[in-house]
This record gives sequence, structure tokens and C-alpha cells, in this order.
Amino acid sequence: MAVREMFCTQIVWEGVMEAFELHAHPEATRCYAWSHAVEGSKKRRYVAVLHQGPVDSPQAAVRAAVAEEFRGRGASDGSGDSG
Repeated sequence: MAVREMFCTQIVWEGVMEAFELHAHPEATRCYAWSHAVEGSKKRRYVAVLHQGPVDSPQAAVRAAVAEEFRGRGASDGSGDSG
């Protein structure tokens, strides 16, 4: 499915996402997954988010992943992000 997440008038993320039904998972019945280019690299980052709690739609999955990525940029985690 195509998803576009915006903040104010800026596109935060736009791309194609897959939704998977989960069987026998203890907490979720669905998972959303996608990949995107890593800024300044030829690599891709693969993301998977469970459909649970506040994540109740594909757009909410993107919002949760983007928020987590921004929170992680402030920490020195060895991921190669410069700051």
C-alpha cells in the first residue's frame, strides 16, 4: 500500500509499505513493514512495526517509526549518524 506521512506541509516519509497478518503472535495480529534509503549511504534500512497500542493504522506505524528514529539521532549509538 502507498503511504504518505506529512508534518505541517512537509513530507516526512512517502513510500510503499506491506501489511502482514500474524498468526499466533501473543500481542498483535498484524505487522507493517517497509524499507527506505539511509541518508548519505547506499544502504537501506528495514523497518517493521507491530499493529498494537497507538499503532492502529499504516500511517500510525510510520509516525511511530519516524519518532523513534528522531529520538535515536540524539544518542551516540554507533550507527554512523553525524551530529
